Amino acid sequence: MTTSRIKAVIPAAGLGTRFLPATKAMPKEMLPVVDKPAIQYVVEEAVAAGADDILIILGRNKNNISNHFDSVPELESNLTNKGDLEKLQRVQASTELADIHFVRQGEPKGLGHAVLRAKHHVGDSTFAVMLGDDLIDERDPLLPKMISENERTGLTVIALMEVDPEHIHLYGVASVEPTDDPEVVKVTGLVEKPKKEDAPSNYAVIGRYVLTPNVFDILERTEPGKGGEIQLTDALQELAVTDGVLGVVFGGRRYDTGDRVDYIKAIVQLASDRDDLGPALRPWLKEFAAQL
Repeated sequence: MTTSRIKAVIPAAGLGTRFLPATKAMPKEMLPVVDKPAIQYVVEEAVAAGADDILIILGRNKNNISNHFDSVPELESNLTNKGDLEKLQRVQASTELADIHFVRQGEPKGLGHAVLRAKHHVGDSTFAVMLGDDLIDERDPLLPKMISENERTGLTVIALMEVDPEHIHLYGVASVEPTDDPEVVKVTGLVEKPKKEDAPSNYAVIGRYVLTPNVFDILERTEPGKGGEIQLTDALQELAVTDGVLGVVFGGRRYDTGDRVDYIKAIVQLASDRDDLGPALRPWLKEFAAQL
């Protein structure tokens, strides 16, 4: 836990095409992971790391996200009248988490463009960017270490994780040098989604960043890159060469909800670990697995 106050930016403007037709009318960030939408886990993580001001970047048809973090007087009144205070508390929890703001991205021009939309809200402050596809287990906090490294050095800090080389083409990948801290590396370069044979390492960028405000000047002049989008990776590559970028290597529990199979795994893993669901779920899982 850190006592520092930092603004957090959560890009949530993606189309979620891998989950169609479920995401035809529902944002992928609102897909439930057990009994909370994925984006609520990310907001809770931000708050636990000291963020009390959160900006969510929305795309079209994403009003469900802002509705989720708003109060629902009719539902709350109904639960109160029923005396169901446990459910009432869970409903109110998302409303009371933090000071949450929303801005639209407009055209879906990539992650770099989404981050750039936060410029006026963030101003001259260092800020965190948190992607909703990556859920970090609350028992393995990552963001506090990243904020601490930024405060110590004044540099941009990104989260890295060692991945199987067979999957490296799915990520931005960093070339790195060691530092005195085994959990921290110096990032010397970045490349977006390289082929396995072209990857400079197996250190993949995962969806947590602590960015200094000079990233906005770089993003404003960054040309569209891979996929015709403005890539945050390209701006970070420039920062790595000019100012310096650090990477915090994460070895904890992470759940990738951007892929259908991994999304299902995340639900099973998190539900199995819960005191209210695990005792009933784990024996069934063992029986089910034995039949396969």
